[in-house]
Amino acid sequence: MPENPLQQTSGLPRFDQIQPSHVAPAVEQLLAVANARFTELEATVEPTWESLVDRFTELDIWFEQTWGPIGHLLSVMNSAELRTAYESVLESVVAFGLKSRQSEPIYNALKSLRESVGWENLESAQKRILTERLRDMELSGIGLTGEKRERFNAISQRLSKLSSDYSNHVLDATKAYSLIITNPDDLKDTPLSLRRLASGAYNQTKAESDPASTPDAGPWKITLEMPIFDPFMKHCSNRDLRRDVYMAYISRASSGEFDNTPLCEEILSLRLEKAQLLGFQNFAEMSLSEKMAEKPQAVFDMLEDLRAPSWEPALREKEELNAYAAAHGGQTPLSHWDIAFWSERMREDLFEFKDEDLRPYFPHEKVLDGLFHLIEHLFGVRIVSADGTAPVWQKDVRFFHVNDAKSGRHVASFYYDPYSRPETKRPGAWMGTCLQKRDSVGQLPVAYLVCNCTPPAGDHPSLMNFREVETLFHEFGHGLQHMLSTVAYTDASGISGVEWDAVDLPSQFMENWCYHQPTITKLTAHVETGEPLPDNLFEKIVASRNYRAASMMLRQITFGMTDMHLHSTYTPHTPGSGQATGIFEIQKQVMAKTSTMPMLPEDRTLCSFQHIFSGGYSAGYYSYKWAEVLSADAFQAFVEAGLDNAEAMARVGRKFRDTVLSQGGSRPPMDVFVDFRGRQPDPLSLLKQYNLIAS
Repeated sequence: MPENPLQQTSGLPRFDQIQPSHVAPAVEQLLAVANARFTELEATVEPTWESLVDRFTELDIWFEQTWGPIGHLLSVMNSAELRTAYESVLESVVAFGLKSRQSEPIYNALKSLRESVGWENLESAQKRILTERLRDMELSGIGLTGEKRERFNAISQRLSKLSSDYSNHVLDATKAYSLIITNPDDLKDTPLSLRRLASGAYNQTKAESDPASTPDAGPWKITLEMPIFDPFMKHCSNRDLRRDVYMAYISRASSGEFDNTPLCEEILSLRLEKAQLLGFQNFAEMSLSEKMAEKPQAVFDMLEDLRAPSWEPALREKEELNAYAAAHGGQTPLSHWDIAFWSERMREDLFEFKDEDLRPYFPHEKVLDGLFHLIEHLFGVRIVSADGTAPVWQKDVRFFHVNDAKSGRHVASFYYDPYSRPETKRPGAWMGTCLQKRDSVGQLPVAYLVCNCTPPAGDHPSLMNFREVETLFHEFGHGLQHMLSTVAYTDASGISGVEWDAVDLPSQFMENWCYHQPTITKLTAHVETGEPLPDNLFEKIVASRNYRAASMMLRQITFGMTDMHLHSTYTPHTPGSGQATGIFEIQKQVMAKTSTMPMLPEDRTLCSFQHIFSGGYSAGYYSYKWAEVLSADAFQAFVEAGLDNAEAMARVGRKFRDTVLSQGGSRPPMDVFVDFRGRQPDPLSLLKQYNLIAS
């Protein structure tokens, strides 16, 4: 075993040993060996599957073993030392990626194979993989020469650096803000779980000479991390404090040393230039060339089809909320920082329960057990703890094996990193790939499942709110598609090769089970009594599912439309030109059509919109709604079979596993959906699910 843990060539990452000092020497050695090997492969490449794919497996494994863990740690254990190490080698890694995707010998061999007799002897999955490789090389500038290629490569390098800087700025800006509350009256109406978290946050950063905080007496530290920010906005009755925290949240990373405003403009400008170098009118056209939606107009049409029936109901929801607030002593018309607070009060009255009434029924471990039981019943796989068998990056991280329930065969594994850590971990939740399924070397798939759930506080266990439960189910859907793939070819296994606007089908599908009573019964047990969630509380959860559904729909449409306009109709301002930034004007124009409340002049949420500026959703945020149409219709198959029929659930679940979860990117996603559903998706299923049109 090599002394540097990032230089191993097989097995699980040695997270207990990896240090920032290991990054540069490991990556430098990787690139030296990879460049030499790549030159050899280029010189001997032939127009065959074996030559173009199988012979490159070794290179893929090296990058998976060395570069993969570095990127993962940057998201979950961020530090100044790790950032410096990462940035010191990033340019060289990007350069190698461009070199491999701009290889004339490989591109010519791919084209020769596609035009040869041997093409017809390939399986459909192989043809799809090779076709996508050709497209990827063309989108990576293989057709450019001379100054145009040099400029394309310079843009790619710069975009990689900007993406990293943008993400770091959001993390740093989030970490930099805090509001210290010392008056107990300001938090008297907030949940104990919030006061525990805010008290713990204060104790972590207080001076040694300061007295310790307690949940009941404070002081309390309010941060912009979701487990604190969300309940604070919903329950703090001090309107002035809500305004302060809300304004800080919507202006994150928009001023001072962490200002992402110029980065947004430069990212958009460079993306546009990159797309135009390749012959596209704009970046959205380039992005959509590898998605199910082929043109920006198709996206706008889909979003409008959802916006139009949501608009009038959303206006009614706004009027109802203002009337409710006025009747209960609220200052109206409501401002942006009032919406969450009064929505929660109105929801509590309408459905006669509080979010905090639910939390004691959702101990983290019990939720996991219930989720695992559902997965075993639906998909025939058993999840078993394997803690202690794999090195982890932080003490709370768990490790699990996934076994076939019938044969006991080990088919996959995953890490689970459950809790919020604002000092080192980026916000949100995601599934990441640790190891790909590689039949040729006997490697099973391994996933990272990362959440930012409410952590334990002192002696109190982690109790999840309902949204955290839904998020866990969502990410597990992604994980299942990665882990249950049966595709023999790595480039089409799991989520690899799946069009981006279809990749959220299994994740959003899984959220539906949070409203299935037999499932909820198995994943709830009151932290003190052990009793499952009572029937009346479950019925209230279901009844409240579509509470303010039109407003929530418009919120997602706002994000999707803003993203698509920024990447299709907007002309970015040249950095350094002295022009006032225009991205916020685009957001304002979109919100005039999609939001029942005008955009605040201080709103700079685009400066923390990581999905499109440092994630994979640029010109693709609409994918959530596109895939939600698919997922709503997919769940209808279970509804039609009978949700109370356990045998039917298992039968349909197995069909879902054998199609959506197992076939990955080996076939077009619409074909896979039709195999499962027996027809193309019904776009009305989603509107029916939200009660925005009659069933």
